[in-house]
Amino acid sequence: MIMTTHVDTSKSCDTRGTLLLRTLAMPSDTNANGDIFGGWIMSQMDMGGAILAKEIAHGRVVTIAVDSMTFIRPIAVGDVVCCYGKCLSVGRSSIKIKVEVWVKKVASEPIGERYCVTEAVFTFVAVDKEGRPRAVPRENNPELTQALS
Repeated sequence: MIMTTHVDTSKSCDTRGTLLLRTLAMPSDTNANGDIFGGWIMSQMDMGGAILAKEIAHGRVVTIAVDSMTFIRPIAVGDVVCCYGKCLSVGRSSIKIKVEVWVKKVASEPIGERYCVTEAVFTFVAVDKEGRPRAVPRENNPELTQALS
């Protein structure tokens, strides 16, 4: 039995969030099919999301959950990979970040095309030096104010 899934790739050309990370997909990042390995993409998303979460938390954070990850289109070697993030919510110690991965075609046709390839929601927790949860600072925290606006 062959099963097919329709994925809507008509997502708007507008990113949602702030540019967190930009890198180049390399041959060493491929899977057995020659596409960029999903684990590598997830790693980039985790790093990008952690950058935003660290800014909001004013310090160390750890990833505790990844929700609703969707791989929309493959990434090819030579694509410019950009992670964008937006803070969805902040709890006492937790920070929920929506991360989108967009590519810009620079090495293959159609040159210059940009589109979303992956999206997920990451949950981070602010931790102290011993790795225990700590409160996200609420006062004198312009990053928090900006993230929630």
